[in-house]
Amino acid sequence: MSTIPTPPLSTTSKSTEQALGRISSGLYILTLGQGPQATGMLASWVQQCSFDPPALSVAIGCNRPILSQLTPGAKVVVNILGEGQRDYVAHFGKGVEPGDSAFAGLPVTLNSSGLPVLTGTLAHLECVVESQTQAGDHVLLVLRVIGGAVHHDGKPAYHSRKSGMHY
Repeated sequence: MSTIPTPPLSTTSKSTEQALGRISSGLYILTLGQGPQATGMLASWVQQCSFDPPALSVAIGCNRPILSQLTPGAKVVVNILGEGQRDYVAHFGKGVEPGDSAFAGLPVTLNSSGLPVLTGTLAHLECVVESQTQAGDHVLLVLRVIGGAVHHDGKPAYHSRKSGMHY
């Protein structure tokens, strides 16, 4: 099997960047950790990648501090945002600094593993990190789904970008 050479980032055409931006993605809040170590982050590159066992793929920028906690075997909750839940996007979109209270003012409960679940979101999936793989300027995680629930009826939130070269 041969590989297709990839052009350097600087040679990507404007129309290619715009076409990449049209790939829609959902909006999610990843939550993990316990007690003062509990944190969360906004994620949009999340996709189901397996039926049996159920699994998700998640791409996270290499510079995100949360990556150090997302090693194989770690547990994480993927909270699925519903249409109109821009308050969560605003809250987590600015980033959560280590040591900051990630969930101040939000409806949260702890699952059986002690991880924060955002009960105001549309639904959540409880997962275990299976693997990490370098993927350019992101790290690709495979998460095995071990549980979940729907909190409210509604449609999931999604978005597209003007350019596929930045968020």
